[in-house]
Amino acid sequence: MNTILFILLLVAMAAVVYVLVRGVIAMANGKDVSGEVQQNYMQKRVLYQGVAIVIVVLILALASGRG
Repeated sequence: MNTILFILLLVAMAAVVYVLVRGVIAMANGKDVSGEVQQNYMQKRVLYQGVAIVIVVLILALASGRG
């Protein structure tokens, strides 16, 4: 179970990095005057970070239960 959660954590962290880089690139292009694209990337990043935090909490809960 920990292996599956660890793999899910890696996927969530990769998603956070991907969305962060895409947001920085979109901001650097400067084509989005209204900021909607950056706002969309920020919302996705926060969502993926939340998922990653929940997975970390699950991993820690399972690890402390075995201790």
